[in-house]
Amino acid sequence: MGERSHGLQSWIDRLSEAELPALAAVVQDLQQMARQDDSSVQQLADVLLRDATLTSKVLKVANSVYYNPSQEPIRTISRAIVLIGFENVRLIGLSVSLIDSLLGNAQREQLPELLARSFHAAVQARNVAGYLLARSQEEVFIAALLHNLGELAFWGCGGDQADELASVLAQPGVDAERAVRDVLGTSFRQLTLGLVRNWNLGELASLAHAGPAQGDPAVKAVSLGVRISEAALKGWDSADMNLLVGQLANLIGLSTEEALQQVLASADEAVKVAATFGASKLCHLIPQTDPEQIRLQREQRQARLLQPDPKVTQQALQELRMLESRKADINLVLDALLRGLHQGVGLERVMVAVLSDQRSRFSVRRAVGEGTERWLNEFTLPASQPEQPNLFSYVLRTRETMWMGVPASYSLNDLVTRPMREWLGQGMFFIAPLLVGKREIGVIYADCRLSGRALRHEQFVAFQYFAQAASRCLEAMAQKS
Repeated sequence: MGERSHGLQSWIDRLSEAELPALAAVVQDLQQMARQDDSSVQQLADVLLRDATLTSKVLKVANSVYYNPSQEPIRTISRAIVLIGFENVRLIGLSVSLIDSLLGNAQREQLPELLARSFHAAVQARNVAGYLLARSQEEVFIAALLHNLGELAFWGCGGDQADELASVLAQPGVDAERAVRDVLGTSFRQLTLGLVRNWNLGELASLAHAGPAQGDPAVKAVSLGVRISEAALKGWDSADMNLLVGQLANLIGLSTEEALQQVLASADEAVKVAATFGASKLCHLIPQTDPEQIRLQREQRQARLLQPDPKVTQQALQELRMLESRKADINLVLDALLRGLHQGVGLERVMVAVLSDQRSRFSVRRAVGEGTERWLNEFTLPASQPEQPNLFSYVLRTRETMWMGVPASYSLNDLVTRPMREWLGQGMFFIAPLLVGKREIGVIYADCRLSGRALRHEQFVAFQYFAQAASRCLEAMAQKS
């Protein structure tokens, strides 16, 4: 095709009228239905039935194990809507139209690569949305799928200019965004937004380009899905991916390990979805989650992390029992306590903070774990003044051992004061009172903040045991003196 286009409007006209009019029409009609609450089964069926190949492909996808696990045969569009839902059929129609229009004339490797990334982003985003939204997860899927619509349309229909851009981008050290502007007269992002507006693809598809700062959870889900699909190309253990997994964990309330599992499961699902939609040539372009590779990466990472050691736990508890009967020196008690909690239970940072200066403040008597030397020398926290209570004093007063950062303790979050957060950081921790009979001595604190791992129930149980054993030793010492 000899025609040259330059500038945003020129590309929108060309793509909508000359290159992709059928896609534009179907996509517009299907999107229109998302915004009309009274869209009927018949209207949706009518749009899909206009094109016989589209109808047969939608039915084929609807009959796949992925959408129809009961495998009850679906022979009509209206039956598909009843069995697998209006939104799912709309989503299938949209996705199949996109694949057909674009992969039909995919001469360049850029297009399948980008389409694979779009599918991966869509599945990641929908699964994040599953945690955040009661509905409109399909809308999130579509917004993520269309996130690079301008670039997809260009590589599919850009003719000579696509060849021209491909050869410019192949040169080492090229500024990609500038090259795109020179050849197209606009950016891919502007082209996407232009098509989204021109084809009425809905607010979510444009909002997602405004960046994740928007407070809307649907926008966050789209943005995360898109960024995860990009980071996956650098490796599941890349710095970018670690950062995104951390953000996901915070957003949906999982540990980083669980969030990574969620991301990997979504990548596997994306491969299934691409195959289901008849785009199996895209499957090998979605980063593989080969368990062997990931296991090796994870083992290397875990090897750098502290692991629980039941043997050390037992020995330390036995030692504390023995010290209780011998009424031993306080330093031996603290040695056994810290060794048991750190090397035994696998808690990365442990400290014993005691009341000092006429019981006016807490200072650190002993600490273990990376970076805790600073606590020993500098940590200080006022013992509660009535006007600003803090958790250290609260735990001593109520004699309760607490697991902070889980829903059961959310009501006490206000007691984690700013000075505490500045010293300890954000996230889960355990805290227990250290008592001699009725006399308040201080608190025992522990966390796994270095790796960001979630604390586990069995660690909390062991922490309680150690705290009680240490208090019994101190009580025995007091009686002896």
